Amino acid sequence: MRLGMGLYKESFTDDNLSFVQQAGCTDLVIHLTDYFKGINPSISRGELDGWGNCEHSPLWTEEELNYYVETAKKYNLNIEAIENFNPFFYYDILLDGPKKKEQIEDLKTLIRRIGKAGIKCIGYNFSMAGVWGWGRGPYARGNANSVRFNANEFDINQAIPDGMVWNMRYRKINGNETIAPISIEEVWERVAYFLTELIPVAEESNVKLAAHPDDPPMPSLRQTSRLVNLPEKYYDLFNIIDSPSNTAEYCLGSIQEMAHGDIYSLTEDLVQKQKVGYIHFRNVKGKVPHYTEVFVDEGDIDMKRIIAILNKHSYQGILIPDHTPDLCCSAPWHAGMAFALGYIKALMQSADELTNHYYKKH
Repeated sequence: MRLGMGLYKESFTDDNLSFVQQAGCTDLVIHLTDYFKGINPSISRGELDGWGNCEHSPLWTEEELNYYVETAKKYNLNIEAIENFNPFFYYDILLDGPKKKEQIEDLKTLIRRIGKAGIKCIGYNFSMAGVWGWGRGPYARGNANSVRFNANEFDINQAIPDGMVWNMRYRKINGNETIAPISIEEVWERVAYFLTELIPVAEESNVKLAAHPDDPPMPSLRQTSRLVNLPEKYYDLFNIIDSPSNTAEYCLGSIQEMAHGDIYSLTEDLVQKQKVGYIHFRNVKGKVPHYTEVFVDEGDIDMKRIIAILNKHSYQGILIPDHTPDLCCSAPWHAGMAFALGYIKALMQSADELTNHYYKKH
């Protein structure tokens, strides 16, 4: 297993690349969609436009992808994955709109470009509502700033405005119009189209598609059904098309937040089956409809046991903190990430001892 770090578009700077290298990382997961503004981003629910306006975003070019790959190499970093398609690239695939065939061809082109650049994975979150409903405040240890979800604090059935999807605006909002409710059958029909069209291209391009579980993993949100809000639904997703390119963007926090399931047995099974594209190594307290994101060492998941499982089954992929509470100092984002990276690296260095301990104990 390898230590990685996620960088958003505006945080892909020389200083941050040096920081990542100095922290002992070998790999990056990059976000090229223009959200979470700022060099040191702070995740949130977003304002009226959600996570931002992606209207008229151009398809990522070969030159752009190569720029990121070559820049990372200067810091001895490998770009393992891109996380999330820009919603502007596939809003009508999500919404079953008139441009879906045109957009699916664009995604095929994009996957070929990603493979040609030597990037091995593209993470995606097939969701209409996206990540929505978080509140931000002093919720982690020592009143550190973090996020939480509490379904009792707002209207989870608030409709999505027309012109928005995945918590981003892809065109001008049309007055007070909203998108129609979307059933669970419709969500699965749409993702089946998405995967059956794209997975063969991904295979040819030596690229994995990795599905992020729903966050928050509610049965429905904003009048739209969710896709992978329970652990067993990953198997339904993999059964759509059997391929080594059909994998999970395995977010430990999101899986732990689910209403039921055993995160340890799921981790063991998916790693054994080589169904993990990469791992978001973060921790939480609680489950839907109320949970809090916390420091990696204080949540409900036994992270040492997760490392033991990964080591036992010779997991060769990367772990990234994804996001973490801020530390109270002049560089809260960097300090929070440094704490998480150091903790993960120490666990990785102790992997053999942890495996011996847990597999004797359990």
